[in-house]
Amino acid sequence: MHSVTDYYSATQLRADRWSELREVTAQLAREAPAKIDPTLRSQASELFDGLAEIEAYWAFPGMQVFDHMRRQFEHNSFTELSYSVHRVARALTTGAYRRRHIPLDHDSDDREEHDDEALLSPEVRAMTKPYFEVLIVDEVSDAQEHWLKANVHAMRRAEDPFIYEALVVPSVEDALIAVLFNHNIQAIVVRPGVTLRSKSDHPILARFLEGVAGTDKLNDLQTKDYGPALCRLIDDVRPELDAYLVTERSVEDIAGTELGICRRVFYNQEDFMELHLNILRGVQSRYKTPFFTALVNYSKQPTGVFHAMPISRGKSITRSHWIQDMGAFYGPNIFLAETSATSGGLDSLLEPHGPIKEAQELASRAFGSKQTFFATNGTSTCNKIVVQALVRPGDIVLVDRDCHKSHHYGMVLAGAQVCYLDSYPLNEYSMYGAVPLREMKQQLLDLKAAGKLDRVRMLLLTNCTFDGIVYNVDRVMEECLAIKPDLIFLWDEAWFAFARFNPTYRKRTAMRTANKMRARFKTEEHAEAYAAQQELLKGADTETILNTRLIAPPTARIRVYATQSTHKTLTSLRQGSMIHVNDQDFKGEVEQAFHEAYMTHTSTSPNYQIIASLDVGRRQVELEGFEFVQRQLEAAMSMRRAISTHPLLKKYFKVLSLAEMIPSEYRESGTESYYDPDRGWIDMLEAWEDDEFVLDATRVTLGVGGTGWDGDTFKTQILMDKYGIQINKTSRNSVLFMTNIGTTRSSVAYLIEVLVEIARGLDDLLDDASKMERLGFERRVANLTEKYPPLPDFSRFHDAFRADNVTSEGDIRTAYYMAYDENNCDYMDLDGSLQHALDAGEEVVSASFIIPYPPGFPILVPGQVISSEILAFMRALDVNEIHGYRADLGLRVFTPEALAAQTPQKRLTAAKKLTSNKTAAE
Repeated sequence: MHSVTDYYSATQLRADRWSELREVTAQLAREAPAKIDPTLRSQASELFDGLAEIEAYWAFPGMQVFDHMRRQFEHNSFTELSYSVHRVARALTTGAYRRRHIPLDHDSDDREEHDDEALLSPEVRAMTKPYFEVLIVDEVSDAQEHWLKANVHAMRRAEDPFIYEALVVPSVEDALIAVLFNHNIQAIVVRPGVTLRSKSDHPILARFLEGVAGTDKLNDLQTKDYGPALCRLIDDVRPELDAYLVTERSVEDIAGTELGICRRVFYNQEDFMELHLNILRGVQSRYKTPFFTALVNYSKQPTGVFHAMPISRGKSITRSHWIQDMGAFYGPNIFLAETSATSGGLDSLLEPHGPIKEAQELASRAFGSKQTFFATNGTSTCNKIVVQALVRPGDIVLVDRDCHKSHHYGMVLAGAQVCYLDSYPLNEYSMYGAVPLREMKQQLLDLKAAGKLDRVRMLLLTNCTFDGIVYNVDRVMEECLAIKPDLIFLWDEAWFAFARFNPTYRKRTAMRTANKMRARFKTEEHAEAYAAQQELLKGADTETILNTRLIAPPTARIRVYATQSTHKTLTSLRQGSMIHVNDQDFKGEVEQAFHEAYMTHTSTSPNYQIIASLDVGRRQVELEGFEFVQRQLEAAMSMRRAISTHPLLKKYFKVLSLAEMIPSEYRESGTESYYDPDRGWIDMLEAWEDDEFVLDATRVTLGVGGTGWDGDTFKTQILMDKYGIQINKTSRNSVLFMTNIGTTRSSVAYLIEVLVEIARGLDDLLDDASKMERLGFERRVANLTEKYPPLPDFSRFHDAFRADNVTSEGDIRTAYYMAYDENNCDYMDLDGSLQHALDAGEEVVSASFIIPYPPGFPILVPGQVISSEILAFMRALDVNEIHGYRADLGLRVFTPEALAAQTPQKRLTAAKKLTSNKTAAE
């Protein structure tokens, strides 16, 4: 049996133990009783012991059935045992237990071939009632537990939209473990007999428990009525669940108590039917999809189409003699639902009042925002909407320099004064990390010293980055608010929408952090801590402030926006995205401007299929997001372990660890890797709690320099062309494998097989290579792993686009539009005129965005001075795609005459005009 440390999750541990038990019991059943191998018996006994530690946290097959199997084993009934274990293991693997009762005895005429859910048609699966489990928390005897389950089971009716089974645990600790282990749980019933501590004492349980509640939280529970406390704790772990509290306390005692996820309180009564109906209603509130349902109903209505879109109802296809193949490929429903109508049960995305409005409200609940808005043309547009709604011409915005290009273009459209922030470089792998908090604080303090803090409007960061670097969102926002209490935050969570549905990841999401900060800032403890720190910092110099973990004033405004590419990490059609808002000043200050910006960038003919997919995707994550994200993490962790421990793969590949992606000064916990071959999985919870940066474990960056192929060649010519493996991010010597909620263990296994085949091919190639061929291979490897160009920082904006030389912000909009006039621009080739100009000490200024792929972000923006470091980096790039650069002409730059015409007097006049306009508006 594998060690517990070999597993990242209890679900995977449980599945593998049942599979191992199936193999062992099948061997026992084939042996004659007198010839039973003692080793096999010992293995089976060990597996039963291992499963006994965790099996109580699932309703299927249930502890009563499990104990019966164990008695079969003890009485040598191996044939019956083997059959039962086989059925359980298969039902768990295929999910058949979710659809129907699974008989476990030999006399059953149940047809096993129906167990495999993958063999069922989508239509049959759609007609099956969804299954879930209800957790009852109460310390009861076996007889009382049987009575509870029987009463719950008796309430089920044929007309119920869902079917569920109940499981019972006695304590707060057991309940927390159950909701972590068992993704089937959708509701919790907390009864008066609940106790605090679990009777189970096993390291795996303690490890998971410490991660969700922590010793301090549990020790702080002073009351003997643990029901409300449990509801609050589960709210931190799985906030999407419903809880129902059965209490003996009076109404007066319970009134005003914070009850977390509790939907209803039952006072000392056993009204099982009312409880049953509430459980179904709670799940139904998450299951409903207002717009998807409206679109389905619309598609069934007979209509006469006398408006735009010949494809509506599929008429232009069904009547065609030449494009019938399109209709056959997509099927009729997608065309029946295709329309530009906003009535007839549908709604308008631009002015929603019906099902789209309701769908957005449900998404807001699911993602923890105050308002949520759908977008059908991607997060690039979402970013521009938020920036245009919030940033006025002349406002200073602090921007992560290696953020997505949509932010840079958004700054141009808004007329912002851009202050670029540099991320820490990972030169060895030709990629950037993220912006250190010290850099943000330094820029804010510089602007404050220059008397410009009132003009600072927004901080814009990418969380998590494409390569998986995740910020400490709480710390960033609080320390920046300590300097600028009304600062607005825009977190680009394009690659992080899934994080809401994992208890560890959720802590570093924008919406969760905003809600927690709102509550914390209202407490007396926070006010006292702030006052005490202010006393200590009186007269403090800049260095002291930079080295202090700052506390924001209780009066600071929480103004947080997050944009998410739902289609990138959750279920949605391409370009389905969301904007989440948690802004205390949204209603009074922003709503009208946001509406106008939304109108500016949103199509008047949005794709209804995308909106419907956002609605359904929200339903999925509220009901099974926890399960799917957990499986995604399992897949990524399995990939890490397989590559890190395979002797052949280690010769040519390397999974980049935390220590290689995040410098030690940003890892206060000292955690260096998620997996160690000797110690197994390293607990990542401490790092996610305190470190300035952490690494998203669902992304596996693989160093491929040891193969002699650069990242782009390895991606295109090896993975894609030869094996059909798709990825979309590379660096000079690495490739990024991104798992998602659709990644399976089979997909991981295939990838490992491919990598092993590649490594064997390299072994064979080198075995047969001549001395010169081997030397050439070694030189390519050395060039990729030892000789790498240093990544350049942002140089600076040219003085023509700055109001002064005191702080670093620049007028990117003026530079951008200056380049529209060809007379203002010239071209320089990298190895000739540009190099000569820099050698002569001339200032050369870029007239356009220069974006190499990879790394995929601008290394030059309009108005930026080209440094020798940037030129060296561009010359060292060996990528095929550089947006903004023309190989036939060279680099587009401003002429000296154009720069000279942008005089300081003009700049000062423009700055004064912006200031006066701003003052008049206010």
